[in-house]
Amino acid sequence: MPSLKLRFVALIGAAAISLTACGAQAPAATDSSGEPAATVTVEDNNGSHTLSTPLKSVVATDNRTFQTLSDWGVELTAGAVALMPTTNPYKTDESIVDLGSHNEPNLEAVVAAAPDVIVNGQRFTQYHDDLVELAPDAAVLELDPRDGEPFDSELKRQVSVLGEVFGKQAEAKKLTDDFDAAVARAKKAYDPKDKVMAVITSGGNINYSAPSTGRTLGPIYDMLGLTPALEVEDASTDHKGDDISVEAIAASNPDWILVMDRDAAVSSTDAEYKEANKLIASSEALQNVPAVKDGNIVYMPADTYTNESIQTYTKFFNSIADAFEGK
Repeated sequence: MPSLKLRFVALIGAAAISLTACGAQAPAATDSSGEPAATVTVEDNNGSHTLSTPLKSVVATDNRTFQTLSDWGVELTAGAVALMPTTNPYKTDESIVDLGSHNEPNLEAVVAAAPDVIVNGQRFTQYHDDLVELAPDAAVLELDPRDGEPFDSELKRQVSVLGEVFGKQAEAKKLTDDFDAAVARAKKAYDPKDKVMAVITSGGNINYSAPSTGRTLGPIYDMLGLTPALEVEDASTDHKGDDISVEAIAASNPDWILVMDRDAAVSSTDAEYKEANKLIASSEALQNVPAVKDGNIVYMPADTYTNESIQTYTKFFNSIADAFEGK
């Protein structure tokens, strides 16, 4: 009669044969850190990209994404630190290699960063091909709002794709839900009879930001269904707004004025910097405008010009809703 030991060995062997016959699989592959290796495929402005996760090195140059990546705890190897707002923790993180500004970029530093992904865009869009050449093994993702597409949908697309890349799908959904709720609040509280003017203050000037096309503020007209106080031909997307006289702005008699203080984000420590509210308050031409007399002025967050994230717009729309509801 076979011994107990021999019967145990036979049972183990039979079990192994049975598992093989049933198609048992080998343990999942892991990366060098021992974490399960996987891939994620996403679409950006230039096509499809497949990334291996977890990501070991991340580079970011797109202002719209800095706050999102920071809030999600994404560690950067390199980034356009020179362009980051002082409100972002990345700004003072000395472990991040600074790629400089779009005017004086240090693109070669990307080589040492050996990135798996480069979240590129906005001011650095022009360097897409250079980054592809310098980091051929990286996925260079560009998720800037596309021309001809609804701006609000494009903001949500950007964070949704980033949520897939970084495994933050729930967090991305929360951002888009909060954004939609803020838009709905502002639209509900707005009276279409009220005329709206958007301006950008820069260098001591109050400049016009055109409906739909104007930098940063323009798309808000379409998102909220605002009635423009003034429309001019050949308006631009210039980052400082268009040089329309303050008298022309005043003559449009707006009931509300929306403001982006460009200099608040880039030169607030300069001796000659003058806050947007002081510029408007000291403008003789604007003193009899309904929006100024009634205090119907809403300012974008101070870091908007160097942020412009979905969080910035959500905060601003809630401020607009508060102001509209208050009236």
